[in-house]
Amino acid sequence: MAAAPHKPLRLATYNVEWFNGLFDDDGGLLADDERSARYGITRAEQLAALGIVFTAMDADGVMIIEAPDTGSRRLTSRALENFARFFGLRTTRALHGFTSSTEQEIAFLYDPDRIEASHQPIGAPPAEGDPAKGPRFDGVFWHDLNTDARPERIHFSKPPLEVAMTDLATDQNLRLIGVHAKSKAPHGARTPDEVTRVAIENRRKQLAQCLWLRNRVETHLAAGDPLVVMGDFNDGPGLDEYEKLFGKSGIEIVMGTDAPPEMRMVEPNAQMVLNRKVGIMPTSARFYDPVQKRYFGALLDFILVSPDLALRAPRWRIWHPMDDPDCWRTPELCDALLAASDHFPVTLDLPAVWTLDR
Repeated sequence: MAAAPHKPLRLATYNVEWFNGLFDDDGGLLADDERSARYGITRAEQLAALGIVFTAMDADGVMIIEAPDTGSRRLTSRALENFARFFGLRTTRALHGFTSSTEQEIAFLYDPDRIEASHQPIGAPPAEGDPAKGPRFDGVFWHDLNTDARPERIHFSKPPLEVAMTDLATDQNLRLIGVHAKSKAPHGARTPDEVTRVAIENRRKQLAQCLWLRNRVETHLAAGDPLVVMGDFNDGPGLDEYEKLFGKSGIEIVMGTDAPPEMRMVEPNAQMVLNRKVGIMPTSARFYDPVQKRYFGALLDFILVSPDLALRAPRWRIWHPMDDPDCWRTPELCDALLAASDHFPVTLDLPAVWTLDR
């Protein structure tokens, strides 16, 4: 006899700006009056805002982008679990994969009563296999970036986190990939020519990382794995003038927009932008332009699902403080979203499958 449907599984991706600066080396929270790395607020204020946001999201699992650092003295999982304990969150377990060469990690914070999760990377280890055929994400991928017939070495400074997870409510297995693709911003450039050169070079590297991701996506789709790819792609359809030069955005590459339907990943926010080059566009991040002295929005954060999961009619939501009606009608949450980070969370509610009584 069929049982009643379980509560939908809620997954989220959230880029938390300068999360690392809110913890000491022991993973303790720095809830004090010292200035946060976020402009104009203290560490205590940013932490309080994050506590409100995470509580309101009430996700079963959160892919945290720019999670606290792991190093010789610091530990990502310890800091995040202390954070969850401090704010009474049910996502009390943190999973971290390959360590980043920066102070920004990718981690999965989840509710162990709903989710079982482990880091399970696939692909050949760095010293083995063909580097042109989907190596492990802590390795090197070779790609001809500048069409000179000489492939260049591509690596992730923030290797994607590959998670094998089970929804304990339904016994369904999913594969998750947490992503923080390379920024295209021309950091360090001083002259207009340098800005153009560095921006194009970074764009090539970002696209190469997305080709590497697409390789992994195709492996999972060919195997019939239910798949979710989530995170900050630092890119989106129509986001900059260099897209015409390269033909596609990175997110389109990972989605496989030219592939047969069974090999395409589904992301309605990205698809809305692809289908409507003008008019209303969703955004997931908000930045200040000191030259124009104004804020501008961008769609950088995505949750892509495989076709089989899309058939379950999941619900996507960008927790934008001004664009989401429920956020806008809740002043405390609206203020917290603006204080917590320059990105806003994106959630996916995945309806549970029917299971048999046990």
